[in-house]
Amino acid sequence: MSDLSLAQAQTILAAALEKATALQLSPLAVAVLDGRGALKAFASQDGTSLKRGEIALGKANGALALGTGSRSLFRRAKDQPFFIAAATAATGGSLVPVPGGVLIRDKDGKVMGVVGISGDTSDNDEACAVAGIAAAGLTSDPGQD
Repeated sequence: MSDLSLAQAQTILAAALEKATALQLSPLAVAVLDGRGALKAFASQDGTSLKRGEIALGKANGALALGTGSRSLFRRAKDQPFFIAAATAATGGSLVPVPGGVLIRDKDGKVMGVVGISGDTSDNDEACAVAGIAAAGLTSDPGQD
């Protein structure tokens, strides 16, 4: 597993928030975790609603724990609700199965970390995560529909 540097995490965070500002989205909470699941960077914009940070972490933790972007978890929640309920319990409740949890991959496709974003629509949250990851020169993996 490649290491996600603090500088890369901060670039992802800043670029995700820049995208949100450019799109005039609702205030976001952004969490960037390394491949071990350790928090590398976090920000909550002014006006973010209560618990957005926890939701962003849940999107990130779920994606990292199951090895797929949270868009795939969203599909699985519809197709296999008992599996997602069990996985949520296994992760101590920190699994939010909606888009906005995007894996960060290196040039060889190895997972370096994950970004979780919450605050606007799930699709917009995901778009900001993808923009942040691209700004750091890395590859995003939001999962499949």
